[in-house]
Amino acid sequence: MLSNPRMTAYTITLLLMLLLVPMPQASADMTAEERLAERGLTLLALRNDTIDTNQDSDIDAVRVVIVLNSTSAENDLIIKLRGLHKERDVLETIEVSFEGQTNVSLIYDAWSAGEHDLRLDFFDDDGDSIASYPLPTFLLKPALQIPLVDLQLNAASSIRTGEVCEIHRHFGDETGPRYGETGVRTFTGAPFSVLDSDETLDCSSWPAGDYKLKETYRNGLGQTAESTLNFTINNRPPPEFSLVASGHQNTTETPCKIAVKTTQNMDYDGLMKVWRIKGKVVEGANSTSLDCSELPAGAYLISLEIVTEKMISSTQGMNLIRLPQPDLSENESAALPSTSLGPETPTESVGWFSIGALALIVTLLVFILLIRNREPEPLQLPSLGPTPQVLEDGSPDAQGLPTTLDDQGVLWRQHADGTLDWWDDEWQIWHGWE
Repeated sequence: MLSNPRMTAYTITLLLMLLLVPMPQASADMTAEERLAERGLTLLALRNDTIDTNQDSDIDAVRVVIVLNSTSAENDLIIKLRGLHKERDVLETIEVSFEGQTNVSLIYDAWSAGEHDLRLDFFDDDGDSIASYPLPTFLLKPALQIPLVDLQLNAASSIRTGEVCEIHRHFGDETGPRYGETGVRTFTGAPFSVLDSDETLDCSSWPAGDYKLKETYRNGLGQTAESTLNFTINNRPPPEFSLVASGHQNTTETPCKIAVKTTQNMDYDGLMKVWRIKGKVVEGANSTSLDCSELPAGAYLISLEIVTEKMISSTQGMNLIRLPQPDLSENESAALPSTSLGPETPTESVGWFSIGALALIVTLLVFILLIRNREPEPLQLPSLGPTPQVLEDGSPDAQGLPTTLDDQGVLWRQHADGTLDWWDDEWQIWHGWE
């Protein structure tokens, strides 16, 4: 009876010891080929080919070729080619479904110059790892366009408002989008919002000022690019011009034209021009010349105002005279302004006797006005204060009364009845003491 409980205790103790002893992990010591074999897969071939895409004698990509065979009816795999460079991983992933045998090719493109450690990983369709193959380390130099930002100004050395001014934005990045790591562009310094799609900026309409433009870019791989552009736009000076006329002081049947004359290097064609005749705006006249052939005989004030796109304007004017035709009827001549005959205009002679008589009359009138004026009354000035009580030498006039000077420097005098007066230096008079 005792042996059975004792045997049971020994059995329980042995089982506990077996549980405490670590079981060998067969999978931890399995090779990649054995792991694939568990899934019915066999790696028939694994080849690494270096590629010089841009033919600059530098390796810029690696092609990994894989040949797999399977004994399973259906295989769904995820194959990842992993590259480690500068402590950053990038992946080239492909999903394959096959029966029997398949060939798989993956290309790893360098995104930065230096050493790239490659590794090939196999996963099932659930994302669980099956096997991993370390690949060699390659020294690569990217053929892909690394981030580039460049701002170029197309304008004269001295820019004025309204003149040709363009900013060309050059941008490129092939490494970030290659691995799904496209970055963000940032543009600062412009007076208006700038979109990524704006490849050319028209700065001819920008206001005058100093501009410091800056564009930066950073992709998900940590690569950056930056470009700056500084320039100044000055205010355009007001238009400087004069008006010249052909047909001035000619008869109305002859041609007449008023045109703008300037030595300024400014294109007036695109500016607003306002012609006025005697202050009235000529509708539809927005050119640098005005046809005045249709104006009737008379004198006219012609003015032109030229306004820039920044509302800076200048105005010039001139007088224009159009003479009537010589072969007019009397009624037509009467309706026109009278014309001076110059030195042939008839005049009436006044004579020297008339001038002398007029001078005599003026002289008599002036004489009469002078003798009728009375003597001016003396000017009454207001009183400036009491009369100073001083002697000829300027000292106080005590009028024979005894005086004394107290400790405060005030001069006193005493009358016979004992009353006192004190001396006021400002008014130079005596004041009674009460």
